[in-house]
Amino acid sequence: MAGKRKPKLAVWKFASCDGCQLSLLDCEDELLAVTGVVEIANFPEASRRVVGGPYDISLVEGSITTPHDAERIHRVRRASKLLITIGACATAGGIQALRNFADVDDFISIVYPSPQYITALAKSTPISDHIPVDFELRGCPINKYQLLEVVGALLNGRKPNIPPYSVCLECKRRGTVCVLVAQGTPCLGPVTQAGCNALCPSYNRGCYGCFGPQDSPNVAGFAAVLEQLNLRHDDIVRALRGFNAFAEPFRKVSEAYEK
Repeated sequence: MAGKRKPKLAVWKFASCDGCQLSLLDCEDELLAVTGVVEIANFPEASRRVVGGPYDISLVEGSITTPHDAERIHRVRRASKLLITIGACATAGGIQALRNFADVDDFISIVYPSPQYITALAKSTPISDHIPVDFELRGCPINKYQLLEVVGALLNGRKPNIPPYSVCLECKRRGTVCVLVAQGTPCLGPVTQAGCNALCPSYNRGCYGCFGPQDSPNVAGFAAVLEQLNLRHDDIVRALRGFNAFAEPFRKVSEAYEK
């Protein structure tokens, strides 16, 4: 009797730095366990071997920045039973979404000697702006253990257990003194989703918001606190315009302070 077919997993890249795909490769021993229960059918970062779809799970890294990719993501969606976006680029447009606050043609004319050959969309947008997404896993890069949790949960038909609370709770759990309260250091921890184990505050630095806005963040109230620290409006805008600048809660407040 033939053995039970393993679910097929594919990994896709759009506009990104490949850091989230490297997080999957960094799973090492855990990745061996994953390959025992799924067939890695399409993962160019790791192997030239490609098995055709359809795929049970697709992991998508990167944002949509070109007309070609705007078409390609629909083909990926049609070939995928479940589609998970991984990382700040795929879930919020990424650091490249900073161009969304200006005219991309101005950048193209400055950077490229022959701009007429460059075809780019006016904005860098998350995958969910183009197709239905089954789960969004945030981070820049993602937390590899969260990725394993999401894949395992979806393979077993349960909801992934990903924390919706802020980085501040991670600081409290590891006994890290609040750099915002104790030192007046600007820190996005109060409005940023947990996932990094409060890495930057543990090194006496403010959080940069790598994991994007937490569930229902009060970003306007947080920005008012930064004003009390005597931060100028342009400094507040700069703080909110990092890896997740185009995530709606961060975008709205940064645009309000830019006016």
